[in-house]
Amino acid sequence: MPEPVKLTIDGREITAAPGTLVIDAAKTAGIEIPAFCYYEGLSLAAACRMCLVEVEKMPKMMTACTLPVAEGMIVRTDTPQVRNARKYTLEFLLTNHPLDCPVCDKGGECELQDMVFRYGAGESRFTEEKVHTPEKQFSPVVFFDAPRCILCFRCVRVCNEGMGVGALGVINRGVVSEIAPNDGDHLVCDECGACIDICPVGALTSGIYRYQTRPWEMTHVGTICTHCGDGCKTTLGTRNDEIIRGNNRDHSGINGEFLCIKGRYAFDFYKHPERLQAPLVRVNGKLEETSWSQALDIVAKRFQQTLADGGSFGVIGSNHTTNEENYYLQKFAREVLRTNHIDHHRTGDVVTLLDALSGKEAKLGTVADLYQRKAVLVLGADLALEHPLLSYQIRANFRHHQAHVYAVTPHEVREDRYAFAKIRGRDYESLRDQLKAEPELVILFDDSYKGDDIRKLVEFGESLGIPVKYVCLVDYANSRGAVDMGLTPELLPGYKPSGQPGMHLAEIAAADLSVLWVVGANPLKNGAARKTGFLVVQDMFLTETAQQADVVLPAASAYEKNGTVTNTTGEVQKLKKAIQTMGAKPDLEIMGFIAREMGVAAALGPWVPDTVFEEIRKQVRGYAVPTPVLATGGAAQTMPVNGRIPVENRPDLVHSDHNGLFTSGTLGRYSKVLNSVLESHVSR
Repeated sequence: MPEPVKLTIDGREITAAPGTLVIDAAKTAGIEIPAFCYYEGLSLAAACRMCLVEVEKMPKMMTACTLPVAEGMIVRTDTPQVRNARKYTLEFLLTNHPLDCPVCDKGGECELQDMVFRYGAGESRFTEEKVHTPEKQFSPVVFFDAPRCILCFRCVRVCNEGMGVGALGVINRGVVSEIAPNDGDHLVCDECGACIDICPVGALTSGIYRYQTRPWEMTHVGTICTHCGDGCKTTLGTRNDEIIRGNNRDHSGINGEFLCIKGRYAFDFYKHPERLQAPLVRVNGKLEETSWSQALDIVAKRFQQTLADGGSFGVIGSNHTTNEENYYLQKFAREVLRTNHIDHHRTGDVVTLLDALSGKEAKLGTVADLYQRKAVLVLGADLALEHPLLSYQIRANFRHHQAHVYAVTPHEVREDRYAFAKIRGRDYESLRDQLKAEPELVILFDDSYKGDDIRKLVEFGESLGIPVKYVCLVDYANSRGAVDMGLTPELLPGYKPSGQPGMHLAEIAAADLSVLWVVGANPLKNGAARKTGFLVVQDMFLTETAQQADVVLPAASAYEKNGTVTNTTGEVQKLKKAIQTMGAKPDLEIMGFIAREMGVAAALGPWVPDTVFEEIRKQVRGYAVPTPVLATGGAAQTMPVNGRIPVENRPDLVHSDHNGLFTSGTLGRYSKVLNSVLESHVSR
């Protein structure tokens, strides 16, 4: 490694790695150098001139955001000349900036506001008329107020470099320069809102958050996005039991500050007009509202009567419910209802991958690996649409570390733009010589690779003679956790063979069972008629399945309960309750109440998330993860099994929904934001 550089900043000797920028070196020593245009991870602009510092032996002040450290360099950041430069820069930025802080959404967290208080002049010398431009709406998500813009170009760079979209640019020159969208007067993009969050002022604002509240009036809760399987942390700003906004500006979680449209805005389903807030019971052929006690009593008595009569049960679980709920559900089904007819919608062949990796160590990739490893091979998936965080990580790896990206996909994908090699189809073996030359590799694959295809892929990877890690892509927030927790007939929690016969998802939905219990799923969404004698559904909405139910129990969303979920890379994270919706209960609580009514609660144990997770840590292989890591908002990777999984291989049961950026299974239809953006009508 190269020798560290020694320099002096404000009289303090500092050591930094060669190539480190002065602004970053100062930050490590607790010295703040203000800047608007500089943003870690993006290209350098030197546009705002706020970071000017004095450097000994330099003829003029230098921009700390573009100046690398040098041996013996002496930097001064707080001299009269520097302070005056900052004051005059701010005075210049305010010449056309409206003084509308009391009504600006950025008030209270505006970088310009903070710096004017700290460094600015107490009064303006500018008496001329300000240049004013009317506010524009670029999309249902993005609003633009040009007079507030300070032309730092953060939004342009994050859209182009971070997201790989390039939907924003700058038009005109001089005082009339302004940010403009890529398609006439509107945006055609990912609608992720990254441009809004990165804006240091109130120029770009959110159509969801505008004029709703102030940041200090909200309670901020960090939890996990309930949509795709990437496991992004979203910090929900809540007020009066309402979610006002979502972001991750504190860079916590495996996603840093990244969020797609779902994580940042698609929380709005929780207050959809069709949200269920009272149990429903079928009376004379119609579903009618009833009390919780009455509904639970009906379900418990029917379950008990069916057991007494020797009837049959089927249980369909969810890939949105928590690990605790999934574990408790399979335990309830097997120990109380005495059925092994239990399954869920499988969206990736995790089982075959784990079986193929038997006896091998450190073979499962993480989200961080996609940013850190030297090479990445993408098979089948359109990551930018289906797994946007993973796409973002790979793109950042390419920009920052010059990683080699290989894309083998059936159609054009965003990764093609910077791919070291790209192939249409499935012939990844033609890349063998190039891949063997890489120092390490991560392979990602979707549901088009399953069963023997995965075994061949692992054989191929292990034949390269380099360290290789694998990621089996799955669709939803807890698709991976549902398999880990044993929501399948052939496997118990931790991939232990059940040794008992049982029907699979489609068979359960079509079978003439005495009772079918559906928790957080919609198996009859394609219009099939129920055949079961008694149907119980736990859900947030009156889905196609719930419409045919005898009893519907209103369930809480992921943002209304505590627990854990496991993302597509097997990393466990903690859900934290942000709000309470009147009438809805967490699925775990509903199951516990049914158990209590049946008199079997003692056998199943407490229905408290932390208590159930402690049981999971003891009983489920790979889940003995350190709880302090989860409690502090971190993620812990699981390795649920390192040995053969001797069960029948059923790749035909694996089917991804291939949700795009603007769809999210049944849940997506209830998000106003996802359905309002222009791109939702042209994106799969």
